[in-house]
Amino acid sequence: MKANEIKRSSVFRIDGKNIVVKHVFVQSPHSRGGSTLYKVTGQEIGTGMKFERSFKGDEIVEGIEVSRHSISLLYRDTEGCTFMDNDSYEQYTIPDDSLEEELPFLCDGIEGLRAVVTDGQILGIELPATMVMEITECAPAMKAASSSARTKPATLSTGLVVQVPEYLTPGEKIKINTETCEFMSRA
Repeated sequence: MKANEIKRSSVFRIDGKNIVVKHVFVQSPHSRGGSTLYKVTGQEIGTGMKFERSFKGDEIVEGIEVSRHSISLLYRDTEGCTFMDNDSYEQYTIPDDSLEEELPFLCDGIEGLRAVVTDGQILGIELPATMVMEITECAPAMKAASSSARTKPATLSTGLVVQVPEYLTPGEKIKINTETCEFMSRA
């Protein structure tokens, strides 16, 4: 596959290492002769080592075929998070350090989780694009604040802190973008 086809959660092999992609940043050229760069950050499968590299759009990387399975969070303990495949009922335990970016979103009853699997080995999980979460703690709501674009920090049920408009209060459910960790709307 070409570097411009790399997306979040895709898997490729480079220098004998299998990499699962966490983020892709696109840097457009500033001059006429420049080429678009794709800065890829990810994690090496097996060792968990961080991976970061920039590719030109037409560079070729060796893609790895993966499958995605619907999963549910069973529980979290000292070893990590244990998930169950919703179809085969197979269980997977993933250490917390492999789930750094996903942990703030993991809670009981979460729907839309998918496991990225190749050759029977789980590579990681994919969160749904948006999630509905409840505000547990924030500053009091301000009257007539809806006309301004000011925000305040709010702590959600999982401990995640996001910036929300001033008019929201504890107990309200809001929709969060899981990729950017930003408030989208009331739920």
